Order: sequence, then C-alpha cells, then structure tokens
Amino acid sequence: MNSAEVAKSNMILQQIRPWEVLDGRVLETLAALDRVDFVADAYKGLAYADCQIPVAGGARMLPPTIEGRMLQALALEADDEVLEVGCAGGYLSACLARLAGRVTVIDCSAERLDFARRNLAAAGIDAVELRELAPAAIDANATYDAIAVTGSCATVPDNFRRALKPGGRLFVVAGQSPVMEALLITRIGDDAWSTQSLFETDLPRLAG
Repeated sequence: MNSAEVAKSNMILQQIRPWEVLDGRVLETLAALDRVDFVADAYKGLAYADCQIPVAGGARMLPPTIEGRMLQALALEADDEVLEVGCAGGYLSACLARLAGRVTVIDCSAERLDFARRNLAAAGIDAVELRELAPAAIDANATYDAIAVTGSCATVPDNFRRALKPGGRLFVVAGQSPVMEALLITRIGDDAWSTQSLFETDLPRLAG
C-alpha cells in the first residue's frame, strides 16, 4: 500500500467503524473512492483526517465519521432519487451516486459547484446533477427518496420535510452550537414524520 491507501484504510478501520458504521455497502463505497481527489490542494494532507476541511466560499467538508453515519442512516437503495443540500467538493456526492440512483446536488455557490463538477468528472461519476440553488428554494413538489444536508440548521426547514416521498429519509443536523443533534427524519404520511436522534455534534450553518 502507498501512504494514501494506508491513510484511507486507517480512516475506515480506526475512525468510521468505531463510530458504528458497519453497513457493508457503505464501507465498500468508502473504500472504493479516493477522498483525497475531492479536496483542494492546500488540504490534501487532511483528506483522511477526522476533521472539517475548508471548501471554497467558507463551506466545510464533513468529517468522515459523520459522512459514514449519514450514508448508513439513509439506507439507500440502488434506484433511490437523492438530494444533497450543500456541495463540498463532490466526495459525498460520489458516495451517494455509488449507493443510489440519481443524485441532485444544490448549492448557492457556483464556485463550489464547479469544483465538485471537476472532481466528479475526473472520478468518472456522471449520475450527479449539480444545480445552483439556495436551500430555501427547494420545491416541496419535487420529492426524493433521501435528502442529505451537509450543514446545520437552527430548526429543520419545512420544505426539506415536504420534499420527501412517502417513506423518504432526511439526514440533517439541527440546533445551536456547541451541542446539535444529527437527526433522521422519515416521512410516514401526508402530514406525518418520525424523528430519530442519532448523535450529538456541532457543524457550521448551511450556506444560503
């Protein structure tokens, strides 16, 4: 193994698995993708560290542990339609695309979207649509099987909940710093959702 492969293996074995990420498909996806290819040159040395990595425009890439828990919690199927809210280099987008069907990524920053687009193209991943759109503009009539939110919200926006299909799952971090909750919200009816608290964390606010 070269140093990057060792770092990736250590990320999975020493960071992600101890965080109770045991789903085989998720672990295979994390092993198949080179996270370093989705990180800006100045931060490639941090690609496999359990930290938030800066992305253009003040956004941050989620730590690998949270990415792993998110992917596991969403329990994606091969034909799921997924919405990723907030773009951070394209790594999570690539993971979602390997686990699900079509992935739509929205972000209010053209710079972040362009960076992710280049990274995804270099990785040969084409099942991702990137759109410049603010989270507040998510159309509740365009429903998804799963929604992954890459930054925190003070409270869960109603349009996020309503953009779920029946049985759809939403992963979002909500609350006030320094203690926020990672939540899995599942739509169980026309006007009914169940909420499961997964763990405590602290993330920057979702941009836009």
